[in-house]
Parts: sequence; C-alpha cells; structure tokens
Amino acid sequence: MSGTSRTAELRQLAARDLPAAEAALEAFIGGLFDLKVEGLRINVDQYSLNSLNGTFTAADQGYFFKFHQEEGEEEMRGEYYRAEILAKAGLPVDRPLYMSRLPGEQVLVYAKRDDRRFSDVLFDLDLAPDAQAAARCVAAEATLNDHLLQVAEETLKPITPEMSEAEPIHRLFHERLIDPAQGQYPGGRLKRFYVDKVFRFPDDDGVFDLDWSALSTARPVLNGIAYADTLGELFDRAYRRCAPAALADAGGTVAHGDAHNANVWYEHGTDQDRLSLFDPAFAGDAVPSLLAEVKSTFHNVFAHPFWLYNPEIAEQRYKAQVRYDGTRLFIDTDWQPNPLRRALLEAKQVHFWAPWIARLRDEGLLPEDWEDVIRLGLFMSPTLVMNLNAGEGADRHNATSSAIGLMVALMVGSRPLEAEDICSRFFAGIRG
Repeated sequence: MSGTSRTAELRQLAARDLPAAEAALEAFIGGLFDLKVEGLRINVDQYSLNSLNGTFTAADQGYFFKFHQEEGEEEMRGEYYRAEILAKAGLPVDRPLYMSRLPGEQVLVYAKRDDRRFSDVLFDLDLAPDAQAAARCVAAEATLNDHLLQVAEETLKPITPEMSEAEPIHRLFHERLIDPAQGQYPGGRLKRFYVDKVFRFPDDDGVFDLDWSALSTARPVLNGIAYADTLGELFDRAYRRCAPAALADAGGTVAHGDAHNANVWYEHGTDQDRLSLFDPAFAGDAVPSLLAEVKSTFHNVFAHPFWLYNPEIAEQRYKAQVRYDGTRLFIDTDWQPNPLRRALLEAKQVHFWAPWIARLRDEGLLPEDWEDVIRLGLFMSPTLVMNLNAGEGADRHNATSSAIGLMVALMVGSRPLEAEDICSRFFAGIRG
C-alpha cells in the first residue's frame, strides 16, 4: 500500500476485498503494537460509516479494535483519542490497552468483551418490540445522561476561539462542509455528496430527478407543514454559525463528542443495566457546550428506525412521495420515530438538555440563538455522515430513504412556520 493515510487505504481495501483487508490489518496492527496478530476479522455492520472495527487474538488473548478515519485528516488540527480526559473526569469509558495517535495510523485496541453495543440491542427492539426490555434500555439511557450532565456541569468553563478550534469534534461537523486543506466553502462532503448533483426521488409515476439548484432553493413543505429554511440556507448558516471559533461563546466542557450508540457498550445487570462509552476519537476538555451531545441526540433517535443505516429496510417498510412545483419541495411519508426512539428522546431532553441549557443560562454562557445552533448540529449529523443522494453519485440510499432522510434533516434543522412537530416539541420541553 502507498499514500499518506494507512487507515484510509485499509477502509477502501475492505470495501472491495475483505479477506485482503483482514490480512493487511493483521500486519498493520501487529507492526504498530509489536503483537503477533492472528485470526483478525472485520465486523461488517451498518454503523461503520467512517471506521473499521473487528476482533483478533494475540498470545491467546482476545482483542477488539476500532479506528475512525476522516478525509484529509493529515491536514486537520486537534488530537484524536483522548480517552484519559474522559476517565479522569469520571465518565464511564472503556480504556484501550493499545493506542496509536499517529496521523493516518490512529487505532484503538481493547480487551475483547462479551457485551453488545447499545445500537445492536436497540435495533433488535426496533425489529421486535419488547416493552420490558425497552424500559430497561430507556432507564440505562437516563442514567448515562445523568452522568454526562454531572461531568458537563463540573467541567464547564469559558473557552477562547482558539481553544474551540483545537477540538477534534469539528471534524464531524464544520470541517465536512469545507475543503480540509484550503478551507474553501462549499467543499468536503457537502460538495462531494450534493453540490451540483442530480437527486432522485419517488413520485406518482415512479421516480423523478431534481437538480441541486432547484432542491437547495425550494421551500420545504413536510407532511403538510411549511418550514422556514431551504436546504441551501441551512448549509450556509451552518458554515457561518458553526465555525469552530464562533462556537466558543457558549463555553466548553469535557465530552466524548461522538457517543452515538454504536460507540456505547450495553452491560446487563441484575436489577438495572449500564452503558459505557468507547472509541473517544473526538473527545476533549473544551468541547463547545452546545455541540457535545448533538451527535448522540440525532443518531440515537432521529436516524431510526431503519432509514439512515438500513435504507433497504426503509424502502420496504415506508412510503414516500416528493413533488416540486417550481418554488416548493413537498415531501410526504409515513415514516416516524417509533415509541422506543421517542422515549429515548424524552430521556435525553429531561436528563440532559433541559438542565444543561438552564445551567448555561445561569452561568451567562447561553447565546440567544442556542436552539438554532443545536438545530444546525442536528441537521449536519445525517447530511454529512452519509451521502443521502439516491441520484448522481449515489452510495447506499434509494429514492425512498433519500426522501425520508432529507425530510428528517430539514425538520430538525428548520422550524415549522405554524404547526408543531416532534422536534419543536422537543425544544419546547427543553425550555420548560
């Protein structure tokens, strides 16, 4: 292999030749940590959008490995994988036995454990609801958020623009809007996925195509509700308001930053269950306070059931219809979060967001547009994690899941002009 990022090359190889990638990873990880790696297997799952994970043995001990890789990461600032920050602050985090922080060769290796990821537990409940099991999951989520809130409150501090800029969490958001080397906007994933592309949507006659210039300027009407902002306006506002330096105004805190449920272990207990974090690729001690729990809020609730990670299931289970009248984009669908995901959202609202916003207000660190900042983070979570376009340059999405995905992104990013929706009720609950 050649190139500047070994992890990028390994991800690309895994996509086209899994056995070859597993052999290459055995040599790669063995060389990094001076281990005799054997029996390495890559886990093929829907959540590994920007990463690889799997298992291997060395000296008769089992290990679990994971690495996260961003495009152009050699040009980016900040340091990956600061698990010790989270552990020192008292967060429940699985600490790696081996760790490489070298740019392009950033890998974590953990002791292998029998616990399942919380994402897999919840996926099973999406497929086969179980009220008792769901209640235990929601209780574990509430307890974790109590803990996240406690650490956030204990570590909250004013930060400078420079401190904010040094935090790696921006790689999940703003740095996906721009060219990582030149800083040009639009760039990065925004340009690669959407700008000047042709999109494909379902309609009465099957499917139809719509270009970016029309899509990005159309006024959205989602399930009969008109919304304030176009797709293009949301990206432009995210570029300006979520610039790393601009997010220093609400202070910073110790946070994982990417604690969606595929980075959370589900530990069964006798009376109650426990959640613990791993893969702290974007952890920090000055994470902008309004951004720290955005990724987990979106990906644990609004990305489910099925449409983001399992578009083939969404195509079978849901209906969607799109219409463009020259100025407005109408998206109608029967998709909605199920009761489990709504309960998880309520737990996040009650046990983290409402008291957290109140604390920021008390400390004089709450900007007037705090809801807009959170909404923009929620909006960027799906649009920049995966290509939602089912037309030109499509990756995994089909016309139905693309329509659902863009509807959800517009709904969480913008405000309804008159009626209420699940997201506006969420923010009303935060405000009390």
